[in-house]
Amino acid sequence: MSPTETFLAEPFRTLWAGQDPFVAVEALRGEVFRELAGRRTLRTEVDGRGYFVKIHRGVGWSEIVKNLVSLHRPVLGAGDEWRAVQRLHAAGIDTLRVVAYAQRGDDPARRASFIVSEELAPTISLEDYCAEWPRQTPDLRLKRALIRGVGEIASRMHQAGVNHRDFYLCHFLLHLDPPPTPERLRLSLIDLHRAQVRPHTPQRWRDKDLAALYFSVLGLGLSRSDYCRFLVAYFARPLRQVLRDEARLIAHLRREAQRLQARFVRKVARGEMT
Repeated sequence: MSPTETFLAEPFRTLWAGQDPFVAVEALRGEVFRELAGRRTLRTEVDGRGYFVKIHRGVGWSEIVKNLVSLHRPVLGAGDEWRAVQRLHAAGIDTLRVVAYAQRGDDPARRASFIVSEELAPTISLEDYCAEWPRQTPDLRLKRALIRGVGEIASRMHQAGVNHRDFYLCHFLLHLDPPPTPERLRLSLIDLHRAQVRPHTPQRWRDKDLAALYFSVLGLGLSRSDYCRFLVAYFARPLRQVLRDEARLIAHLRREAQRLQARFVRKVARGEMT
């Protein structure tokens, strides 16, 4: 069965010339980050450059049914990430640079696919970069620039019809070369394998993304002014207007973030978080 979709850029266009890309991608070796029956994630190197590889081998009907019964949309392969990356690039948002992608198979339970992207380096996740903020006061201007940057990315993403579904601070990468300054910083959004792409982002899914982001910054000691600065960047409206028009949303996000925090604490207590 030949691939129904294939995209190859260098160096894989040359490296895999004349080969079945599904056989070639399985032969890649490197540091494995996740190994499941239907999915494999690893980092590999080609000519001294790093690449991240996600291989999907089909989830099976039992997994699809389990997700649907739980009212969750199952991840059926690399196609969602591929489409999300294309939409984000079109919206002017820095994200992964895909160098290889393919998908084949009409049966959603057995569909095979993979996606290979360049390693973004040198970078650090915002979760790690901001971890010391509660104990060590960050540069105020840089902090404000980062908050504004995250808000603008979130806004453009949702306006482009993409919702992330794992919209946490750890999935923003801050580029370190050149060193970030308030006037010049670059953020990339990653880990889009659960993203959804539509003509317009439904309010429900927008709110879920915003609540997840809110939850992920709860421990950073952000001030009310910091949250307000994010809202102004996201809605691109004066603060007074945002607080008036979005009061219900703001209250909802606060409740949802607290609910996610309580669930996280329960999982830690049960030993489910490692």
